[in-house]
Amino acid sequence: MRYLHPSDEELRKAAGLPTSGSGKGKGRRDAKKGANIKDPEESFTFPRSTPIQLDVGKVEAIDLVHLHYFGEYLWIVDFAISAVAVYILTEIYYIFGQITEVNMSVMWCLLAIGFCTRVLISMTIAYFKAEDGGERILIATFGFMCLVVAMGVLVVDDNTLEFGLETGYNNFSEGANLLLEKQGIDSAGPVKFLTFKIILAFMCAIMGALLTFPGLRMAKLHLDTLKYCKESPGKQVLLYINFALPYILLVLWVKPLARDILCGLHWKITTKVFDETVFENVRICVFVVLCIFRLALMPLHIQSHLNLAYEKVESIRNESGRISNVDLKKMVTQVFYFVIIVVIQYITPVIILLFMAFLYKTLGGFSWSGSFGESTEEFVMSFRRASSLNETVATNTTATLVDKAAEFSLAFTELRSVFTPVFYRGLLSFLTWWVCAAWTMAMTFGLYYHSRVDA
Repeated sequence: MRYLHPSDEELRKAAGLPTSGSGKGKGRRDAKKGANIKDPEESFTFPRSTPIQLDVGKVEAIDLVHLHYFGEYLWIVDFAISAVAVYILTEIYYIFGQITEVNMSVMWCLLAIGFCTRVLISMTIAYFKAEDGGERILIATFGFMCLVVAMGVLVVDDNTLEFGLETGYNNFSEGANLLLEKQGIDSAGPVKFLTFKIILAFMCAIMGALLTFPGLRMAKLHLDTLKYCKESPGKQVLLYINFALPYILLVLWVKPLARDILCGLHWKITTKVFDETVFENVRICVFVVLCIFRLALMPLHIQSHLNLAYEKVESIRNESGRISNVDLKKMVTQVFYFVIIVVIQYITPVIILLFMAFLYKTLGGFSWSGSFGESTEEFVMSFRRASSLNETVATNTTATLVDKAAEFSLAFTELRSVFTPVFYRGLLSFLTWWVCAAWTMAMTFGLYYHSRVDA
């Protein structure tokens, strides 16, 4: 529901001002062209303490069409839904099909992440072009801070933050060297691990700069939504869980606090909550739970933004002086005109995290069935073994196009020997964790600013 500003006549009546004359505001006639020329909107002032009633209207799709970034928002949502459907169908197929086939859902996940990143880049450039407000210096400062934090995180040993980045890169380097030797190419191999870390650190700084305002916006929406739901304890509990889930995700990668305790690896811990293979899948499932929570509670958060129009009108009643009707109308309408940007800042980090978790699961070689224990995993693997046997029999009997496609599939086989699941686990584990960390740092700063400084 959005708030609508009152008309000029309603404002005059509320302020006790005389109504406009019958001849005003209807236009005048141009003697040369013989056409009616509409007068500009009549401006007048009235006391800020005037009691003003705002009408309420339901937000319809037709109201959003003319708003900026609406096309980008519609495209992101439609493509994300399609990509999730493709991913689910692909995962179901891989239970009964050949796991050696090329997984096309990976391309859909990469495209979804790319579209969201493109929109975030477009918004960041728009903030940079703003002359006033300090957005430019805020983005630059937060990006530099993310660069420093990322360099510090990359130095931490795997026994503390278990990304497996060094193990994955060593596996990639060995596979690349073997492939180059097989092709007869003299090369020193890929770049050094230190150079690889520096490249990752600058990528982290860019992603942190892009997530600055989405994180700040999320903190503001969280505080406003809590205020409007103070009479509903159930909703408040859901909102606190929704805001705390990213922090829980970050802790799940801290080995002494997560794996050692939950998997019973610490010498003082005797109770094992998860097996180590199940623990990997649990971390991915928490990402999915986070996305479900954020999407389910999105209407409450967006409504809290639309309620700002009412709050602004109420706040000026405590101020002295006068305000013009034009300024009041702008104050009310600007809240609604900004709603698409708020929605995009709310939803794009969620979509990026969801599809990065999907990539982490698929390219890392994990299985959803592993989350339910070894018996379920063995049951699913029996389908794959039976499917592989049937495929082998069919290939030996027909042998039509398989021979012609051998050379084409050989290239993918050689690439798979370089880009192994071990490499993807290390790289995507770190990148997924960092996107969540950068978003969470921006939310933490926004929570402090809006609750203490801007209060």
